[in-house]
Amino acid sequence: MPQGSPKIVPVILAGGSGTRLWPASRDAFPKQFQPLTGDLSTYQETLRRVADPSLFDDPVVITSDAFRFFARRQAADIGVKATVVLEPARRDSAAAVAAAAAFAEKISPGSMVLALAADHVVLDDEVFRDAVRLGLKAAEAGKIVVFGLVPTEPKTAYGYIRPGAALGDNDDLCLVDAFVEKPNAETALDYLRQGFLWNSGNFLFKASQMLAEFGKYAPDIGAAASEAVDKASEDIGFVRLDPDSFSTARKTSIDYAVIEKTGEIAVVKGRFRWSDVGAWDAIWQVSEHDGEGNAVHGDGVVLASRDCLVHSQGILTTVIGAEGLLVVATPDAVMVAPREQAQAVKGLVDALKEGGRNEATLHRRDYRPWGYIEALVAGPRFAVKYMVVDPGGVLSLQLHQHRAEHWVVVNGTATIEIEGEAPRLLTINQSAYVPLGAKHRLSNRGKIPLELIEVQSGAYLGDDDIERIEDVYRRT
Repeated sequence: MPQGSPKIVPVILAGGSGTRLWPASRDAFPKQFQPLTGDLSTYQETLRRVADPSLFDDPVVITSDAFRFFARRQAADIGVKATVVLEPARRDSAAAVAAAAAFAEKISPGSMVLALAADHVVLDDEVFRDAVRLGLKAAEAGKIVVFGLVPTEPKTAYGYIRPGAALGDNDDLCLVDAFVEKPNAETALDYLRQGFLWNSGNFLFKASQMLAEFGKYAPDIGAAASEAVDKASEDIGFVRLDPDSFSTARKTSIDYAVIEKTGEIAVVKGRFRWSDVGAWDAIWQVSEHDGEGNAVHGDGVVLASRDCLVHSQGILTTVIGAEGLLVVATPDAVMVAPREQAQAVKGLVDALKEGGRNEATLHRRDYRPWGYIEALVAGPRFAVKYMVVDPGGVLSLQLHQHRAEHWVVVNGTATIEIEGEAPRLLTINQSAYVPLGAKHRLSNRGKIPLELIEVQSGAYLGDDDIERIEDVYRRT
């Protein structure tokens, strides 16, 4: 890092979804928060990549209201203190980057910003940080620095960059001659011969410079984002962008809004291994393989097979005598496809949505601010669920008009409040009955996770039968 340079503010863009990675990734729990290639999610891996205190300041995470507790919890799980900024509406990457620049400039005037997608995989963290250091001098001089990757094959799913003249004495830092759209296979091969780079879509810039470029090329987006930051509010530790201001921003990408128009642009030739893991074939490519080219994540067994991916969440998944298959299993859905059909998964999800299938968007495990609840079995008038309440977690004071509930503690100690009864503790193998219509609340004041089995019975069991009266997470 050049002497006297300010620390870089990492901004992690974590608000998207990944339908091509169904059934693991769904709208309610998207790919950036999923452990797709190891024990950590790509979001957590990204946070760890920018945790060097000699180079980076504490990160800022931009995500949606629906994912705010995921983002904060997963950061805390790896010991990262992050400021979580909430977008009130999806407006694509242009508005998110503009808000990131405005927020960074507000909290640290003159700051440098590294904007990263939360759902990318980088396999060489130190090489990545070297690329950031290389681009820093150009960013301080007013250039927006994009990270290009030296292609390993003629990919048609990526945009490309034509590098121009070198900046200084390092050929890995250049001006940008042109950005080009996703090519066909023949054109992509020609790009490789000409030395074009893949466009990773990650950027390093001075916050004030990015805001100035928005002023030139997308003033409406820049003004909407800046106003949303100026009028932002605090909400139990989250920063909420002003919804009225932010919603006026056009929905478009940062590439179209600014990057492909500005003349203040440079590129670092990244030497690190990278993937945007946009589909299951990309997961296979970045995974460790056995001697036959198979990759297994989770509880999977592969016999007499070649070049297959098995990704299993919670159930034993086996493959025999196959070649080039993608096999993805979750507790409520299984997807099998040839690797060359990986992009077709999006169409499958669209068809499931049209058919009204909940599996298209929802998981059996539903994460809540206090922990999670997982559906085990359901019938016409009953449902059985497994609940985990984090230490310090408190469910809302609530009631149900159409169902009664029975709680059985299987681990930890529960503090329960039921209308008409004195508050009491429940320990392992103890239970409590919650009558229909009774106000009730459950909390975990202990130091270990509280685990329960909940049995619901009644004429209607939907979540919209929850009438919240008080809630520490402000969901009333």
